[in-house]
Amino acid sequence: MTQSLTLRRPDDWHLHLRDGEMLEAVLPETARHFGRAIIMPNLVPPVVRGEDAIAYRDRILAALPEGQSFEPLMTLYLTDDTDPEDVAEAHRSGLITAVKLYPAGATTNSASGVTDMDRVAGVLEKMAEIGCPLCVHGEVTRPEIDIFDREAVFIDTVLDPLRRKIPELRVIMEHITTRNGVEYARCGGDNLAATITTHHLVINRNDILVGGIRPHYYCLPVAKRETHRLALRAAAMSGESCFFLGTDSAPHPDRAKLSPCGCAGCFTAPNTLSILAEVFETDGCLDALEGFTSLFGPAFYGLSPNEETITLTKGDPVEYPETISAGEETVTLFDPGFPLHWRVDA
Repeated sequence: MTQSLTLRRPDDWHLHLRDGEMLEAVLPETARHFGRAIIMPNLVPPVVRGEDAIAYRDRILAALPEGQSFEPLMTLYLTDDTDPEDVAEAHRSGLITAVKLYPAGATTNSASGVTDMDRVAGVLEKMAEIGCPLCVHGEVTRPEIDIFDREAVFIDTVLDPLRRKIPELRVIMEHITTRNGVEYARCGGDNLAATITTHHLVINRNDILVGGIRPHYYCLPVAKRETHRLALRAAAMSGESCFFLGTDSAPHPDRAKLSPCGCAGCFTAPNTLSILAEVFETDGCLDALEGFTSLFGPAFYGLSPNEETITLTKGDPVEYPETISAGEETVTLFDPGFPLHWRVDA
């Protein structure tokens, strides 16, 4: 029997659109379903100043297909040399919604990231003063720290001291992957929230490594043990407003994913809502899906939910393409490993 579910149009609070032909290829996949998205600034070169954000926003809007509506929520890439006044002006004018912290070397195109938190103290204090949120890639990059421990160590040694020093700063822990992240976000008060990706609700580290390396499941932060995945699922479906969707959909050309030093990232924009409906239904929590995808994120950022709605219908399994084309490149779509019965009605 066919079932349907109507939600406020969702938003994506962590999205990579890239640039050029890749931007033109992947933007329609997000705009088809999502009303707004926080746009990651880790281009080459990165989006570090207000003028960079203006130019990138214009390129995004120019790539939007006719008939689609979508609002890119721009961010600036925090560096050791970021100018607090440039951030303040960009936020005051409505140009940017947040600033992004990448510890140097933590993930794709993060070489320009912060090397010393003391060097950005003035920027963070200004952001707290003006109410500009900080989106955080929460991993340490010291070589002696095991990659599976990077998030927990970051919380203890970087994030918690920062929030104690500047308690007024609004912080989003992006793409949390551990029980530690769930517990910290849950106890963080009104100025702390956490995004959870689609793929981290589905895969654990065995999916990447057991039976052969699966490069299209490799992401950063890397997927962790099954106990952590289950903690993320419980958080996403808890109805607690500090947890909301940030897909971290991160397209890479297949030639880069399948290289000897493969890129980190899962491309989930086209099928995220089908996956989430399947996962939430499996756990008996379909009634929690709208809060996670459509309500809690806008509330934390001080925005209204989208007025439009979307409808998902359950029926025969949905067939998604294995890849999409981006110029001469192909990008492989994330495969959840189970049939998807929910489709977004056109």
